[in-house]
This record gives sequence, C-alpha cells and structure tokens, in this order.
Amino acid sequence: MSLTFDETGRPYIIIREQERKTRLKGTAALKSNIAAARAVARTLRTSLGPKGMDKMLQSPDGDITVTNDGATILQEMDVENQIAKLMVELSKSQDDEIGDGTTGVVVLAGALLEQAEKLLDKGIHPTRISEGFERATDLVIPLLRKLSTPLDYSSSNGYDELVRTAMTTLNSKIVSRMKHQFAEMCVKAVMSVADMERKDVNLDLIKLDGKVGGQLEDTKLVNGIVVDKDFSHPQMQRRVEDAKICVLTCPFEPPKPKTKHKLDIKTVEQYNDMQEAERKYFTDMVQAVKDSGANLVVCQWGFDDEANHLLYKNNLPAIRWVGGSELELIALATGARIIPRFQEISAEKLGSAKCVRAMPFGTTRDYVTVLEDCAFSKSVTIFVRGGNKMMIEEAKRSIHDALCIVRNLIRDNRIVYGGGSIEIACSILASETADQIPGVEQYAVRGFAAALDNVVMALAENSGLPPIETLASVKSRQVKEENPFLGVDCMGTGTNDMRKQNVYEALTSKIQQLQHATQMVKMILKIDDTIAPAEYE
Repeated sequence: MSLTFDETGRPYIIIREQERKTRLKGTAALKSNIAAARAVARTLRTSLGPKGMDKMLQSPDGDITVTNDGATILQEMDVENQIAKLMVELSKSQDDEIGDGTTGVVVLAGALLEQAEKLLDKGIHPTRISEGFERATDLVIPLLRKLSTPLDYSSSNGYDELVRTAMTTLNSKIVSRMKHQFAEMCVKAVMSVADMERKDVNLDLIKLDGKVGGQLEDTKLVNGIVVDKDFSHPQMQRRVEDAKICVLTCPFEPPKPKTKHKLDIKTVEQYNDMQEAERKYFTDMVQAVKDSGANLVVCQWGFDDEANHLLYKNNLPAIRWVGGSELELIALATGARIIPRFQEISAEKLGSAKCVRAMPFGTTRDYVTVLEDCAFSKSVTIFVRGGNKMMIEEAKRSIHDALCIVRNLIRDNRIVYGGGSIEIACSILASETADQIPGVEQYAVRGFAAALDNVVMALAENSGLPPIETLASVKSRQVKEENPFLGVDCMGTGTNDMRKQNVYEALTSKIQQLQHATQMVKMILKIDDTIAPAEYE
C-alpha cells in the first residue's frame, strides 16, 4: 500500500493486489472488528467459572490438549483475523503480568464490545464510548480497594487465607479434587523462595517437573532441584552427603583433531600406544576433578564407557546428559561456575549442596536425582505425577496459575471476594453514578455496568443456574441487605455469601482485568479503516 497524489494534489491510496483485498471504513469496519473479537470471547465464555467447560485442541502434529485455561486455549487456536489476534494478546498480557484471570479478561472485553456495538447503533461516537468505559473503570477501582481485605502472612490465619485463595484458582481446573493439597504445596513453595523484605518472588526458583505414572495424589514438593536423570553407572552410590559439585560442559573423551587427515596404525605397538594415550587422557580428566575436591560430577554431555568406569573406580559419582537450562539452574542454586575445559577446574568453581540422592518413583526401576538444600538458593521443585502426559501438562498449568496468585499476594496482600460479588457491586455503583454524569458518556457507563452483569450471567449459566433470575436475585439482595459480598453460589453450598464460602481473589488480578479489558476495547474502537485479504472477511 502506498500514498500518492492526483493532478490536483488530492491524496489517494494505491493498494497492491487490489482485486484480492477488501477495505472497510467507518462503522462497517468497527462492527467487523467487534464481531471478530466477540467470536473469540464467545469461545472462552463457556470456560468461565469453577464449573466451566474444557476445550479440546488438536495441534497440526496431532497432539491433543484438553484445558480450560484461557491463555492456553488462545495460544493453541489458529487465529487468522488480526483483531482476534489482539484478543489473544490481551489474554497473554494478563497471563504474563498476573498469571490468572486470562479467561475472565477476554469475556469482560467481549461483553464491553457487545455494549459498544449497541451504543454505536444509537449514533454515539466511538471516542465517547471509550471515554465512558475509562471513566467507569476509574470509578469502580476505588470501590475494589475499599472492599478489599489485607492478609497477615505471619499469622496462621493469613497462611490459611493464602491457601484458600490458591484453592479458588484451582477450583475451575482439572485438579480441583486435589485443590487443598495442591494449594498448600503452592503456598509452601512460594513462601520458601519469597523475599519478604522486597515483597517479591522469583518464580524461576520454583521448578515444575512431571513424570508419567502414579496418581495426582503422588505429586510432592521437593526442597531442592529435581533432575530427570540417574547416576551414570548403576553401581555408583545413590546418595552423596555434603556434595561438592563440579558442573562441566566438556565431554569425558579425548580431544578430536579438527583436520581431514587420518591416522594409520600398522603395528600392535602403535595400537597399544594409542590406547595408553587415550587412557591417560581419561585418567588425567578424572584426576583433575578429584584434585579440585569435588565428589560429584554433573556433565552436559555423555561419558565414554571407559571414562564412566574410571569415575566409578575412583568413587566419583556422576550425572550425564543434563540439559542446558537444568545445568544453569543447578549452577545458580549450588553456587557452581560452569566449567568449559578440564584445565580450568578449581576448588573455587565448585558448587555445594547438603545432599544429592537418587529418588525412585512408581513401581519401576526409574530414578530421578534430587539436589536438596542447595547453598546459594532456596530452589524448590513441584514434582507432578499423573496417568498420562496430557494430565500432567494440565496439572502443571493449574499449579502455575496458583503460584502466580500467591506471588501477587506477596506483592500486594489485599484480596477481594469472588463468585461475581465484586462485579455486581461495581455494576450497582456504575449504574447509580451514571445518572449524575452529564452528556452521552452516561450511556457508556451504563453499558459498562451491563457488561459486568453479562460476566456474572455467564458465571451462573456455566454453573447450571438460570442466569437472569440468579443475577436479579443476587443484585436485589446486595442492595437490600447492603452486603457487597453476595455472589453466585456456583458450587451449590446453600449460601451466596462469598466470605462464608471462602472464595478469594487477588485484588491486583481484578484491577488488571478491568484495566486491560478497557484498554483493549479502546484500541479496537479506534480502528475504523481496515485493509485485509478478502478471505479474512
């Protein structure tokens, strides 16, 4: 596409491959963009809430993924429309910053766009609609902060509330039947690596690993690093106390000449000399490691059989074929420096851990290696078990969301009550305040309130409840009883008070959902000229 001018100086656009393109302008472009975004939101709408439906996704390779995690669903979907891709980015940004609420933010954005389309039909300009939505967001955020409750981590009650918040996140996941055990593991993992002075958590110190076999109940929290490798020799000792670890990226083998020449051996003496030279290389390598004081070798590459035998004879346990990312994590946790050449081995470059042991699992002869109580880091590993790979991957995604929520509560310890209660409270406030706003922005504020109601209706619908009746009942009770903590009884416990149900959500997650959804809607409403391949329309 290029811009040019005619003989009178008026600009016009030349579009390459004009006959294969379509161009939409003005209201038609806006409605087309809204329809594309709402199509994505409708896909995720049925996955909202603790009883939301799962989606089955098939990759081009034929791999099957079953999940109700919004970010995962959108990442796996093959989205062609450019506006729909913006909704994928919206979910991704929520996942990167918060880690939870990826489904809710897309459903809210879809509800806002639905109200925006109705306002466009009334002749209201898109800019005024965007300004009204932003004004409504600024209006309800102070209410969110007012209704929030701070947690005290030092007390036992604060710890229990952290667990309950993580359980709320896991309610909608495939691991919901194990939610209490998983929530406790997530809280213990985060608290063990949290920096309370800075109020921050480095999630890189929490490793998620899994192995097919066993049940979800066999999932455990390991105070250290789990490496899916066994010791290189079956007769090596399987437990090393006070380990001094030598981390190598050079293989145990003689140097290979980088030339095209070949070596001809014509006599037995020459062959024996070559064998002796090779043995000396191995002996020198093992001796260099022993002289440094190391009692455990972790190598990125494999061992020659003779080198492996020499390591065993010299009482030097070794682990081989350790991946690059795991090697870096081991180096960071133990304080070791990665050594690229045997000539550079020294005692100063060794790492240390209190115990390194081989841990069996299941009824097979398989082992994993555990590095416990590392010297320079509080790294922990959540080792997930399951009947198949698909179950393990979904469990890891669920645990990741719970870890992110607990991390957010370490950063900002305020919680709000879920179950749609906070959306209804914000909707009531926006509806009451809209009458006091002069101009057409009041229609956008009412539309914002209606969008929040749509989210609550989706929550009730996915729980098998009549959506309109449920919303009307809870909304009237909130006003009548002046109780902003009443929400949708998704689990059928018999009470609508979310405080009694212990349904907690992080305040930062709710605020980010509102802000991200509003910003995305504003961006879509500002696009009124679309040029795209005809098949996208």
